[in-house]
Amino acid sequence: MSDLLQQDRWRVVDQSALAVHLNALYSFGMDDTLCRSVGANMAPPTARAWVHRDTIVLGIQDTKLPFLKEGIEYLKGKGYRVIVRNSGGLAVVLDEGVLNLTLVFPESEKGIDINRGYDAMWDLIKEMFSDFNKEIEAKEIVGSYCPGSYDLSIEDKKFAGISQRRIRNGVAVQIYLCVNGSGSARAELIEHFYSLSRKNEVTKFQYPEIKPSVMASLSELLQADLTIQDAMLRFLLALKNKSNHLFSGELSGEEPSLFEAYYNRVMERNEKILGEEK
Repeated sequence: MSDLLQQDRWRVVDQSALAVHLNALYSFGMDDTLCRSVGANMAPPTARAWVHRDTIVLGIQDTKLPFLKEGIEYLKGKGYRVIVRNSGGLAVVLDEGVLNLTLVFPESEKGIDINRGYDAMWDLIKEMFSDFNKEIEAKEIVGSYCPGSYDLSIEDKKFAGISQRRIRNGVAVQIYLCVNGSGSARAELIEHFYSLSRKNEVTKFQYPEIKPSVMASLSELLQADLTIQDAMLRFLLALKNKSNHLFSGELSGEEPSLFEAYYNRVMERNEKILGEEK
């Protein structure tokens, strides 16, 4: 297993219940803050868990869709809030059946190769669900939303996607885990968003052709009634096996003022990009 996971101390910031009531931009501001503080050795390696209610998180490329306004109106009509994240990738769905996990590491002198960051998260997820004896693969699942080479899947059905964010000497590896609910229903929502936002227009960027049947939740794939709390317990136990000291903590020292600055930055950037469509 990747030695990145093995840390002397892991601080856990559990916002799997609290963040449900907050705008998802809060989480992107929070991860930027942790990236900065852990990278500057102000704080130990930190793991964060977060859940947000009915939100579609767009990537920067999504904002260039020719009929974006129509797509956003559709999502809002379905009861979703729409935001744009400050890291790469494309549109993803967040709801109360999706657990987001972030691992924040300091970069050593040699630096952390991008694949090592991805592998660390993949290893963690494999450990969390090892008792089901199902192979969890990391490869691009064509037809999924926000496809990438580190899509996590079981029997070719994607249940998670991993991304990375780097600030100064900090590396944040983020994953969304579809724990329960219907993976294909989430994919249908994004499929319809792209259909309305792109229509038949030829675009420079190749947007994914969504096939809802290639996406599922862990509950569906493992045929188990998994809850966010179940997944959280598995997450904490897996991390505990990888550290001498696992402890719960909140922002401290300079972190609250850093958070204020980073949160304002993602809010302003989001408003600037979405403008009237917010």
